[in-house]
Amino acid sequence: MAINIKRILLVLFTGFLVCLAGWSSYLVYKYSSEAAEIKKDYSELNSITHGLLSVNIWRDHLTNMVLNRIDEFDFTPAQEDTLVLQVENILMTGIDKGDSLMNLKQKSLKGKLRKFAVRTLVPEEKIRALVPMFAQTIVDEIQQPENKEALKYVIKSKLQEYSDMTHADSETAVVRLNSLLDKYEVTGLEVFNRKTSEKLMTLEDQTYNHTYILLGIIVVFLFIWWMLRNQFFLHTPLFIISVILSLVVLFAGLTAPMIEIDARFQQVNFLLIGEQITFNDQVIFFQSKSILQVIDILFQTGKVDSFFVGILILVFSIIFPVAKLISTQIYLAGNEKIRRSKILKFFAFKSGKWSMADVYVIAIFMAYIGFQGILDHQLANANVETESLVSISTNKTSLQPGFIIFIAFVLFSLVLSTILKKITVLDTSSLK
Repeated sequence: MAINIKRILLVLFTGFLVCLAGWSSYLVYKYSSEAAEIKKDYSELNSITHGLLSVNIWRDHLTNMVLNRIDEFDFTPAQEDTLVLQVENILMTGIDKGDSLMNLKQKSLKGKLRKFAVRTLVPEEKIRALVPMFAQTIVDEIQQPENKEALKYVIKSKLQEYSDMTHADSETAVVRLNSLLDKYEVTGLEVFNRKTSEKLMTLEDQTYNHTYILLGIIVVFLFIWWMLRNQFFLHTPLFIISVILSLVVLFAGLTAPMIEIDARFQQVNFLLIGEQITFNDQVIFFQSKSILQVIDILFQTGKVDSFFVGILILVFSIIFPVAKLISTQIYLAGNEKIRRSKILKFFAFKSGKWSMADVYVIAIFMAYIGFQGILDHQLANANVETESLVSISTNKTSLQPGFIIFIAFVLFSLVLSTILKKITVLDTSSLK
């Protein structure tokens, strides 16, 4: 009776832990997927293609800069003298042109009378002497506020016309970017960045909190095994529930992102025409993938080598671990006839060295960490600080919860294999 009560209490307690692990596993998947989607949208909207390398963005910046300079424009004394000189030349050219026309031979009486009147009443030398005064008067008139504003309006209108003729982004790209802003119910990039940054901080905190809950539950299970190591009548139900927990942890490890590669210019400042142009968080490259997503991508490439790698990852990171866990369950609960199955024995006891392929899968992802060093080196060359240009690059490549959870699954499953050997009586000869 006491044995049954202990079994019931054990099943209830460990069952509750498994349910809690299942809920945490689902939330890790949910929060990490939501965060990955937001980061993908963030990287698209803040892509260097739509920022630092965008013709439209530069067009707007340069147009505004020139328009501001037109508003602030005033002639310096040297520029005024130059303008007066140019107006004098224009007036002198006009006088010379008029004089040459008057010197033409006139055949009609009317023309001869006009020529005589001009020669008599309009002294050319006096007019030429007054040209500097006329030129200065014209320049002074141009600088009158109302005339200056009219002139600025003409120049700005023409500049805006040329600006409207300059564009590069396709209509599809513009529609796509606007749809992303509408998706998050924001009107501009700055508001989008602020809103998503706050949301991502919350999601990442929640994801890691539930990741730690999963790891804590695994530690509790290992502690329970140590506490009950001599109570053999509790080993079977505890092992069955431990396997279920292992499958739950595997689900979280396969669906949550394992690594995030993020290379960007944190800030780029240009000093042009006396004004600062600043670009922040210009994303060069971003990827965040789970094991399942990597497998899906490899299958979709259509290439034989990629498909083969995808098969290997599928077999050694999903099929083998699941088959091993199920085999240990069947072996533990099966009768003597079932336990004689060579396939069952292989997966339950001899697949340990093969299950180390799980670690190799992790090594494949760890290879991505090499990108961190490569990106750090390459992006360091992009850091520039001069009087007119300042660029600060950054590499935000990081391990994600999926990596931690999958490592925990691999280690926990290896511990369970060791435990199974200790709690079952094996025929040594049958294992040879």
